[in-house]
Amino acid sequence: MPSAAPSPIVGCDVGKTSIAVFDSRAGHSFCVHNSPAALTAFARSLEPNCLVVCEATGGYEAELIAALLDAGRPVHRADPSKVKAFIRSFGTLGKTDAIDARALAQYGQERHARLPRWQPADAQRDRLHTLVMTRRDLVASRLAWANRLDPPTAAPAQPFIAPVIAMFEQQIQAIDREIAALIAAEVSLARAVATLRTICGIGPKTAAALVALMPELGRLDRRRIAALAGLAPHPRQSGGADAYRRVHGGRAEVKRVLFMAALSAARHNPVLRSFRQRLIAAGKKPIVAVVAVMRKLIVICNARLRETPPVAA
Repeated sequence: MPSAAPSPIVGCDVGKTSIAVFDSRAGHSFCVHNSPAALTAFARSLEPNCLVVCEATGGYEAELIAALLDAGRPVHRADPSKVKAFIRSFGTLGKTDAIDARALAQYGQERHARLPRWQPADAQRDRLHTLVMTRRDLVASRLAWANRLDPPTAAPAQPFIAPVIAMFEQQIQAIDREIAALIAAEVSLARAVATLRTICGIGPKTAAALVALMPELGRLDRRRIAALAGLAPHPRQSGGADAYRRVHGGRAEVKRVLFMAALSAARHNPVLRSFRQRLIAAGKKPIVAVVAVMRKLIVICNARLRETPPVAA
């Protein structure tokens, strides 16, 4: 990441139909239509040495990022919670698109040296991510409808609910086949999934989910990968007090996937089973021991993929 300050820094508050833009050099705001043609023209009008800062906005920022990358302009997609905390630190209570665009530009001005520039995503891995997340939603919907059959009073609704549950089952099976076909057709994905499946406790669905949700696996050290997954215990020390360390943040979906994998690994993986038993014997709570197994598991996954030779070009 460059240390020299980019000039100008452009803040973009992305909406469904329009984007509020603030140029730090010009010092004024304007709007750009959120359409491919308008975004292409906007990206090409920016100076090569600029830095564009936008927020993750439910996917509406995708066209902007694509246009910027195509024009060779650097862009950082900011975490909305970090930007929100940044704005609050100034005591700003008002909220408009123009205010947010200005705040994004200021955020970039103050932190440009630490902001990673967005890198183009691998198309097949991006597709796998979409399929995995869609499968998650289908499973959650199936469970929600299945729970409607539990109460004794649900009998009159059963003829209507059962076909809905059956439809979700069919769609989940169909998307499982699509995920399997995508992985089989892409050598790099197939190799990564096969490597992860050699780890006791990691099944085909967990392996596919980890490859989709954590493309950084095999590229970072063990501390950074644990922190990225939200499984690194953070210190809570102040003065003479040293409170219980807790894990927080990270990628919630990764933690959900690893939780079930850790339960399986703690039963069937001899190394992780003895690790969990030692923690329990030392007085750790069962849930703390499971989280520790989750952390061990993601570190093992990271090491295995790092040791896997790259796919020949």
